[in-house]
Amino acid sequence: MNEPTSLPSAVSALLERAGAPGFDAWRRNITSLNGCTNPVHLVGESTVFDTTTGHALHSHSSGEYGGRLLVACGNRRAAVCPACARLYRADTYHLIRAGLLGGKGVPETASGHPQVFATLTAPGFGPVHTRRERNGTVIACRPRSPRESCPHGLPVGCHVRHDRTDLRLGEPLCPRCYDYAGAVLWQSRAGHLWHRFTIELKRELARRAHLTRAEFAQTTRLSYAKVAEYQRRGLIHFHATIRLDGPDGPNTAPPDWATIDLLTSAVRTAAGSVRLRAPGTDVIGLRTLRFGAQVDVRPVAAHGAVAAYIAKYATKGAETAGAVDTRVRAATDLALLPVRAHVLRMIATCWWLGALPPFAPLELRRWAHMLGYRGHFSTKSRRYSTTLTALRTARTNHRAHQRRQTLGIANRPTTTVSHWRDAGRGHSPEAALIAHRVEGGDTP
Repeated sequence: MNEPTSLPSAVSALLERAGAPGFDAWRRNITSLNGCTNPVHLVGESTVFDTTTGHALHSHSSGEYGGRLLVACGNRRAAVCPACARLYRADTYHLIRAGLLGGKGVPETASGHPQVFATLTAPGFGPVHTRRERNGTVIACRPRSPRESCPHGLPVGCHVRHDRTDLRLGEPLCPRCYDYAGAVLWQSRAGHLWHRFTIELKRELARRAHLTRAEFAQTTRLSYAKVAEYQRRGLIHFHATIRLDGPDGPNTAPPDWATIDLLTSAVRTAAGSVRLRAPGTDVIGLRTLRFGAQVDVRPVAAHGAVAAYIAKYATKGAETAGAVDTRVRAATDLALLPVRAHVLRMIATCWWLGALPPFAPLELRRWAHMLGYRGHFSTKSRRYSTTLTALRTARTNHRAHQRRQTLGIANRPTTTVSHWRDAGRGHSPEAALIAHRVEGGDTP
């Protein structure tokens, strides 16, 4: 007779919890997370007071939820928490859509202002394996004569028609020829390069309108929202919606000279003219940082599709290029990273340059897991549309109003006094142990 197999520890823990007192409260706590995979554990209490009488109307504590209250982690990255990333993506979608079509405090007339969807790429630091298509047909990666080779004796061409799942995509044809130092430095300054681009774009628009910079600022406002996306070669490029408004932002119409054609042309010119000098030229040689030659600018047609496209990349990070989602703490960790060769070389280059004094301000070792990029993944200008904070505040206020209605105090003036402290993270037994220690007065 076969021996009975033991249940997995997670199942055993769940069965034990189901048989323990307070299971219904614990289940409500888990359900309220909406699928969060890395919840934050809190211990403490919260009390609602009537501001007129000072009487306590309602109180709840972590004891009602099995000893600790779980709240969603709110992480934007899908690789860390898919559930919270979906909410972040939805908020970003509405933020972008409001800037394109109006809503959330933006007038619908803003949809008639000149708007373009632009993609700014990184330059090339050496040939890499690429999937190329022409008229819907996959063509050879880099057709060259078989007799052509690089200084290290490797072929400079590739006649393979790469499949989308080919592991060679993004890998350099010759790692020794690839300018890893230049790639890492470009990555570390990409956010500053975008900032310079917005300044140059305003200057270019003013020149084309035959205005001084002061006159341009008095008549026109440039608004944008952008996200950063990692390419397979480990470098980011920016997707952005750019809009021209009047002096009061989306509430006022732009001048008559502001057209989509003029904005399109100005974006191309500004992107091609921005230059930055990389630090440490006396150590590794001169590096002039710029955007790549592939600049795509087109009028916004399908507003919803553009908003969804941009929002999708707001929840992705360096893991889409094959990197890791945690920081590299020591040089000994490099050999243990589960990454492909090209990504490992970029991380190692960050580690190497990060130890040199000229590159100390870039904090390359701290951002080695991001392949050197330390900018924000999702940003917008002040007057583009609503903010993520405003959307979250509206959602929080709505839920608070629903709770007050449930308690029957929706029409009473109230204030809430809360005392909560961190007690761990996750669904693991370790997080529960930390929470238990905090309840006993220990420091987590």
